Amino acid sequence: MKLYFTETSPFARKVRVVAIELGLEDQIETIHLRPTPTKADAELSRVNPLSKIPVLILDDGLSLYDSPVICEYLDAEYKLTPARGPDRFSCLRLQALSDGILDAAILVFYERVQRPKELHLDAWLSGQTDKANQGLDLLERDVAQFGSRIDLGQICVAVTLGWLEFRASLGDIRSGRPMLFAWYDAFRNRPAMKATEPRV
Repeated sequence: MKLYFTETSPFARKVRVVAIELGLEDQIETIHLRPTPTKADAELSRVNPLSKIPVLILDDGLSLYDSPVICEYLDAEYKLTPARGPDRFSCLRLQALSDGILDAAILVFYERVQRPKELHLDAWLSGQTDKANQGLDLLERDVAQFGSRIDLGQICVAVTLGWLEFRASLGDIRSGRPMLFAWYDAFRNRPAMKATEPRV
């Protein structure tokens, strides 16, 4: 299999962490790209018409995107995601919440990085920041319910927190969230997290 990724993408990092946790990293060749949000990448567009990463190319040539689909494919034996019932939907809900926090924070990041300061839309920045912070506040309340068994939801939360601290698009996210960051500071020491830390 081949994985199109960039080291700074939290969605690609999620896939890489899942692959390592499942012991599949040796079965995946990684192809590093540096796509931008302002122009489609020709190579990436050939495997994903949305020109977004990550993309996993299966041995039969089928392209899978984006990260929730790829993670589901890799976890075919339900080692990281429960197969059914309330636990499954709790795990998937945590993935959706984490992805939503990232979506909002990435919009804030690009607004600040891609547009001149005098053209920043303050209401947009404030609204997206509020959404991301509301998600983080929910994680602070829910982290005590995380089980001792590592699952996809926890991976998604850890990758999200890692990207938020890497890019600092929301400013200080630790204040007022001691339980969440006590959990994260332990989780981030897992070998899969260490091996996939983002670098510019």
